[in-house]
Amino acid sequence: MFTEKSIQVLRELSESFGPAGYERESALIVKRYVQTFCDDMQTDKLGSLIFKKKGSADSPKVLLAGHIDEVGFVISGIDKDTGFLTFNPLGGWSDQVLLSQRVTVRTAKGDVLGVIASKPPHLMPEEEANKVVKKDHMFIDVGVTSREEAENLGVRIGDAAVPWSPFVLLREGRIAMGKGFDDRTGTFVAMEAMKRLKDEGINHPNTVYGVATVQEEVGLRGASTSAFLIEPDVAIVCEVDISGDVPGIKPHEAPSRMGKGPSILTFDASMIPNQHLKKFMIETAEQMHIPYQLSMVSRGGTDAGRIHMSKGGCPSIVVGVPTRHIHSHVGLFSFEDAANAVKLVSEAIRRFDTETVKGFTSI
Repeated sequence: MFTEKSIQVLRELSESFGPAGYERESALIVKRYVQTFCDDMQTDKLGSLIFKKKGSADSPKVLLAGHIDEVGFVISGIDKDTGFLTFNPLGGWSDQVLLSQRVTVRTAKGDVLGVIASKPPHLMPEEEANKVVKKDHMFIDVGVTSREEAENLGVRIGDAAVPWSPFVLLREGRIAMGKGFDDRTGTFVAMEAMKRLKDEGINHPNTVYGVATVQEEVGLRGASTSAFLIEPDVAIVCEVDISGDVPGIKPHEAPSRMGKGPSILTFDASMIPNQHLKKFMIETAEQMHIPYQLSMVSRGGTDAGRIHMSKGGCPSIVVGVPTRHIHSHVGLFSFEDAANAVKLVSEAIRRFDTETVKGFTSI
């Protein structure tokens, strides 16, 4: 399905330190990998890494985007008497998933391990104990007893933190468990799709631009700057999708299921996809006998929300890998779904040409 080297790159990406605004380590992992099969690389001035693979023609220009930032935290204060750290979220966090979870705080002196905690439940009045603890009542404990000790470790206001969550393989290697799958999984799919173009000698009349975008979790920012530079003719955003096969979720709230194939997004709060491109992706999947699911997300968005409105507009679609428990310390996804996403994306690129892409927007 995937080579050991590919899975090792995904492991490194998952475990890398790269919350929104602090993505350099993750970008360097992508750079080292893609330079073996791409023709050229550049960065925009926000930090997104752009890597190009030429086909038999300069256009159409195809953009494959996957964001490398993960949800994390930024240190907002250090208590003088205890050394406990207050924090603000980088990206969307539910209060319910934070308590008792370990985090890594990156300082100028190195990484510091800590745990998110709050007032012990034994000391809470009953009314307070029965409520969800809010983030602004939580703190990160790094095992010190004063601000001075914390600062001696290197901790400063503005330092970032991410979940501590090792990458693990489950079910004989068919399922991945770890952090940052939103959206290192999508980045992985984009890289593997471009690698497949080279490894299998797939002929296509396009120039493909892979982009490891930054700061998606705080407003789709890297998508704006990179799309402005590339001026793509068509875009496929490679993402995770919310896997709805979790107790308490109704099918219409999250239609995708882990292990049932990649999803093709039909709607989210940031973008209504180009309908001709959506039909093209569905037909490609059916022609190649690739299992797929149609998905819809009523809230939230992806990099496509900015890319499809860049300059004069760009027909865009999102291909997702259904993933359980996103925006938490531990997510799970199926390698079979990821492999089929790679196949769908690369087969779409094979079929793109100037006439086809123009047909997405012609009237």
